[in-house]
Amino acid sequence: MAEEVKLLKTWSSPFGLRAFWILKLKGVQFDFIDEDLSNKSPLLLQSNPVYKKVPVLIHNGKPISESLVILEYVDETWKQNPLLPEDPYERARARFWDKFGDDKVLASIWNAFIKQGKEQEEAIGLAIETLKFLEEELKGKRFFGGEKIGLPDLALGWLANLIGVFDEVIGVKLIEKERFPLLSAWMQEFAEAPVIKESWPPHEKLVTKFRAIREPYVAAAAQPK
Repeated sequence: MAEEVKLLKTWSSPFGLRAFWILKLKGVQFDFIDEDLSNKSPLLLQSNPVYKKVPVLIHNGKPISESLVILEYVDETWKQNPLLPEDPYERARARFWDKFGDDKVLASIWNAFIKQGKEQEEAIGLAIETLKFLEEELKGKRFFGGEKIGLPDLALGWLANLIGVFDEVIGVKLIEKERFPLLSAWMQEFAEAPVIKESWPPHEKLVTKFRAIREPYVAAAAQPK
């Protein structure tokens, strides 16, 4: 009996891209549905009643939510092309960088994206300090997974795309080649990997979307205190 695999995502979500990438890298046959989050489908609401968010992976009728959970589920379910190391210590380290990417890197860069003036300068400084940990981790390695793409690369892969979008929107280059040579090289190589390259959302469409997302923060900062 053929397996049924569906992925609920949106066109612009970096979290949905993670799940899309790992399924492609594993060679899993799947269907994907781009959700309209302003009019969520009954399937999404039924599949993720707790958070009502994407991505959701539905495997033979069973839903799995949260992108990092989906990454590990797919890696454990389809054994070909493993993306986590066999060694327990190295697996734990990979999981650490997955979580660090969301809890620290994404959070600090998002803060820099929405802040204004002096607060933005401080937020950019904190983001740069956070990114230094990634630069250090890449020493002697091609990818965070070593010589090939691993789970931390998929978890952090949004950097290779959204950083350029954020730079364009706020007019500040967060990851300069002179300061982050290893991270810059990783971003370029990851972005050009065939499965990754063919899946990027349109750049200009993303810029338009994130300009609109940022506008309320800009307007709020302009209000008299």
